Amino acid sequence: MGKKVLKGTGITLALILLAALLLIGWLTVTEYKPEPVEAVEVAPGEDGKTLAPGGSLVILSQNTGYAGLGKEEDFFMDGGSGVRPTREEMEQNLEGIKALLLREQADVYFLQEVDTGSSRTSGIDQRAVYHRTALPNYASAYALNYSCDFVPYPLPPIGRVHSGVQTLSALAVRSAERVALPCPFSWPVSAANLKRCLLVSYVPLQDTDKELVLVNLHLEAYDDGEGKAAQTKQLMDLLCAEYEKGNYVIAGGDFNQTFPGALEAYPIKDASLWTPGTLENSILPEGWQFAYDLAAPSCRLLNQPYDPASAATQFYVIDGFILSPNIRLDVVKTLDEQFTYTDHNPVKLAVTLQ
Repeated sequence: MGKKVLKGTGITLALILLAALLLIGWLTVTEYKPEPVEAVEVAPGEDGKTLAPGGSLVILSQNTGYAGLGKEEDFFMDGGSGVRPTREEMEQNLEGIKALLLREQADVYFLQEVDTGSSRTSGIDQRAVYHRTALPNYASAYALNYSCDFVPYPLPPIGRVHSGVQTLSALAVRSAERVALPCPFSWPVSAANLKRCLLVSYVPLQDTDKELVLVNLHLEAYDDGEGKAAQTKQLMDLLCAEYEKGNYVIAGGDFNQTFPGALEAYPIKDASLWTPGTLENSILPEGWQFAYDLAAPSCRLLNQPYDPASAATQFYVIDGFILSPNIRLDVVKTLDEQFTYTDHNPVKLAVTLQ
């Protein structure tokens, strides 16, 4: 009897191992492997406004959290247990984010974590929702940074994920491209992990051959810090190269790194939970500047549903912008939306091209 039990257990373990190996093999064969630079289709809008040196514009950056990380949610990677929202919660968050975009009337929107066909968002194309049903007059560019037909962890598994960053622009966009960032994860983890990128949009400027270069970003989150550093270096190399051409350059989004002074304003309460990297002024060449707001947090930890009165609620300032020396910062403000529809508050920027 004992031998039969052992034999049955051995067969079961062998089948589990075989299934795991087959899954890893399939994920390896189907792994998303973008080119270093890829052209991105720009869906045209109806406005096509023009801008000239001396003109001003407003940009709003919002990590939408795939409309799945509203105030009622936690997340397993942050110390919580949640994996995916209910469809009802996701649709409610989606409508709330749409209303925010319409309310703020920015010239350009940098959106991160926008799903186009994921199990966690019931296959809804959020890119189309934000563009076609919210801002149809805007041009839209989109770049995948997470594409996997089956993410096998945790239990229950995340499943299919197709997600990325989206730039919506009332200004006419000449072209856009996806620039791949270094991936800090090795095989087999890399097969089902994010492939981070920069979404670079080129806006012609009136009465000059110079351009406004808009860079939408979402840098590494769950690495040991080396990935963030390598991605930040590549970002700065690209920004400086564009500025040296005489262009105006704005990069913005979710850096997953705290800006100078943010840790003093919002100290880390529990270092065993997710802790962001840090951005230092020393990474900026002379004349460049960060644009961020410490008056309100831009992100919360998803270790629990949102409770501003709880001692376990952790805040960060990890969303903001980098501006080239030929751009004047007029106003930057984090909009305190109380993390109602996503785990990030939007950050709104007003600048003038000098």
